Amino acid sequence: VQLVESGGGLVQPGGSLRLSCSASGFNFAYYPYYSIHWFRQAPGKEREGIACISSSDGSSHYIDSVKGRFTISRDNAKNTVYLQMNSLAPEDTAVYYCAAVDLPTCLVAADQYQYWGHGTQVTVSS
Repeated sequence: VQLVESGGGLVQPGGSLRLSCSASGFNFAYYPYYSIHWFRQAPGKEREGIACISSSDGSSHYIDSVKGRFTISRDNAKNTVYLQMNSLAPEDTAVYYCAAVDLPTCLVAADQYQYWGHGTQVTVSS
C-alpha cells in the first residue's frame, strides 16, 4: 500500500491549492474500505489532523480552523482523495500528509492510521 501526496507549493495569502492523495495497493471501491485523513505539521509544532473522510458513508470532518475553507473529497474511480484549500493564510504553512486506515470511520487516533504518505509542502507567504 502506498500513498503519494501532490499539489503543494508556494501560494499568496488568500490563495488556493488542491492537494491530492493517490493510493496504490488498495482500491477505495473494494474491501477493505479505507478511511482517509489529512494531517499537517508546521515547523516547531505538533502534527494535527485537519480533515478526514470516512469510508462507511463518505462523511467528512474538519477541525475548526479549516472549517469553511478546506474541503475533502474522494474520487473512487481515480483512487484519489483531494483536499481543496481556499482562503489560505500564513498559519496554514506546513507539510501536509495523508494517511489511511481500514476502518469505517476516520475519527480515530493518528496512531491507528496504518499507511502514510511522505508529505507535500504548503507555504503561504507574500
